[in-house]
Amino acid sequence: MQAARAASPKTQRTRAPSSGATGILRAGELALAQSEQPLTDVWQHVAVEPRGATLLGISFRPPQVAALGLDARATLQTLLAYPMQLIRLGAYWNQIEPEPGTFSTDEMDWQIDAAERAGVRIILCVGPLKVFSYPEFFVPAHQLRQPFPEHTRIKPSAYRALVTAATDFIARIVERYKHRPGIVAWQLEHEAVDPLGIEHSWRLDVDFVSEELAALKAADASRPIVMNGFLPTSLPVRLMQHWRTRDQGDSLAVAQQMANIVGIDYYPRQALITLGGKTLYLDGSTSRWHKARRERLCAWARTHGQQLMVTEGQAEPWETVTTPPNPAGRHMFSCLPDHIITNYNTCMRWSPQGCALYAYLFWGAEYWVLRKQHGDPSYLQAFARILEGA
Repeated sequence: MQAARAASPKTQRTRAPSSGATGILRAGELALAQSEQPLTDVWQHVAVEPRGATLLGISFRPPQVAALGLDARATLQTLLAYPMQLIRLGAYWNQIEPEPGTFSTDEMDWQIDAAERAGVRIILCVGPLKVFSYPEFFVPAHQLRQPFPEHTRIKPSAYRALVTAATDFIARIVERYKHRPGIVAWQLEHEAVDPLGIEHSWRLDVDFVSEELAALKAADASRPIVMNGFLPTSLPVRLMQHWRTRDQGDSLAVAQQMANIVGIDYYPRQALITLGGKTLYLDGSTSRWHKARRERLCAWARTHGQQLMVTEGQAEPWETVTTPPNPAGRHMFSCLPDHIITNYNTCMRWSPQGCALYAYLFWGAEYWVLRKQHGDPSYLQAFARILEGA
């Protein structure tokens, strides 16, 4: 993991006529570019699509706040000052139950309190094993003494004690918070049956998730359940995901079968490898590979009475390190401030095609606060433009 670099409070911006990125060589979905790009004001001139009835908001990730060296309470208060409608919070099992016999919800309590005071609706991810934010796996050490074996599906029959502990955790979290008026939905797991990136190849078995789902419904049958999955935007990612999940389907397919609200994680630009002074990227922002899958999702949702949302719309860089870099006086190619708007616009254009979205959550809000602290408020300002113009 590479530590984020501090930027100078004094920055110089240049004006680019139509794109925030320069010096790019493209070949299909591949782009070779300088990872650090000049600051521009392109984000000020990109038109903003109307949101219609779609709720707009963010995800808040305390582990990412810590990785960026920010203060959690101050960061959340900064973000809640913006007129959003929805926030996604996570119950991180290993933080709430760091050792046997403990169950500390102080952190969760103040986050929910803050969101409700701001009048922002809440989706609460109960995990329990996987919750959004790197490393996306938050099982307490005392509940899993040995790592899951790679290249396996984690079946409930082989981990009965873990299933019992996980479902008990779900029940306790829901029992504590089901009377909070701000919570409008629960989220179960995070990309439930997909591998954890390229770092791990084990996956939760569908039957494992089914037992968790039954526990969540038993704890509260009154609220909808969100389950999310990654929507590949480029052919290489699509092929890799299909191969790795071919035996039981990927998380989007499982969400279609289990959830009331199917969440799409949309990341059009991802760094692959740094080559000398440049980085090779997959850029699926204009690719058509995800269109057919998205249209099938929309048709299924309409037929089966489900709702769709974007649980993660890329709004921070995805470079070759897990903590997004924070270069002085520069932006990262994988997500420039104008990309916050263009990625949002892309998803809003799905609605006229028969794919109305319940909500769109921007991913990366903590990074925006870091940038502002180091003299670059453009990410937060691009977000504000969307909220004001949509």
